[in-house]
Amino acid sequence: MNYELYAAPGGKEIYAPVIDVFGITFDVANLITITASSAIVFLIAFVATRKIAFKPTGMQNFFEWVITFVKGIIKNTMDWKTGGHFHLFALTLLMYIFVSNMLGLPLMIVYDDYLYWKAPTADPIVTLTLATMVMGMSHYYAVKLKGFGGYFKGYGKPVAFMAIFKIIEEFTSTLTLGLRLYGNIYGGEKLLELLVMGLATGTVGTLAAILPTMVWLGFKMFVGTIQAFIFTLLAMVYMAHKVADDH
Repeated sequence: MNYELYAAPGGKEIYAPVIDVFGITFDVANLITITASSAIVFLIAFVATRKIAFKPTGMQNFFEWVITFVKGIIKNTMDWKTGGHFHLFALTLLMYIFVSNMLGLPLMIVYDDYLYWKAPTADPIVTLTLATMVMGMSHYYAVKLKGFGGYFKGYGKPVAFMAIFKIIEEFTSTLTLGLRLYGNIYGGEKLLELLVMGLATGTVGTLAAILPTMVWLGFKMFVGTIQAFIFTLLAMVYMAHKVADDH
C-alpha cells in the first residue's frame, strides 16, 4: 500500500492510502465509501419494499415519494413512453449520488494522519466515471430504440458538418457533468476541513468553530441534495437528446 498527500489544513498533512492492482491505482477511502454508498442504497430499497402495503407508511411512503419525484424529472425531459425505460436508472442514480454526497457530512475519518472516509463524489475520478456511464448509456439506448440508422442520422442534423461539433459536445458534456458535481462536493469538504482542523485549535478555537461548522454543514446538505437532483436531471436531458425523436 502506498500513500499520497491528500490535504494539509492548518499545516497538518493528511495522506490518502492507495493500492495498485495490475498498474491501476485505487484510493482506499473511495473503495470504502463507494461500497458503503451502494450498501446504504440497497438497504433503503430493501427495507422500503420488504413489506408492500396498500396504504404506504414510513419508509415505503418515502420511497414511493422519491419514485414519483424521479418520474416527474423524466416527464419534464421526454415523453413517458420513451422515458419510462430509464425510471429505475434515474432512481438509482439520484439515490446513489445523494447518499454519496452525504457520507462526508457527519465525519471524515483520519487515523494516524491517513484518510479512510470521505464523500466519494469529492473525487473527480468517481464523478467523471458516473458521467461517462451516463453518456455511454445514452448512446446505447439511442441505438437500441432508434437503430443504427436513426442514431447516426441525428449527427447530421441540420447539416452534415455539424457532426464535428456534436462529437466535441459529447466530450464537453461529459466533463461538465462530472466536474460540476465534483467541484461542489470537493469545495464543501475542503472548507469543512479548514473549519474543523484549522480553526478548531485549542478551547477558544473549538468554540469559535462550532457555529460556522454547523451552518456550513446545513448548507452543504442543501448543496449535496441539489447536486444529486441536477446530476440526475441533466442525465435525463442528455438521454432525451439521444433517444427522443423530437430533439
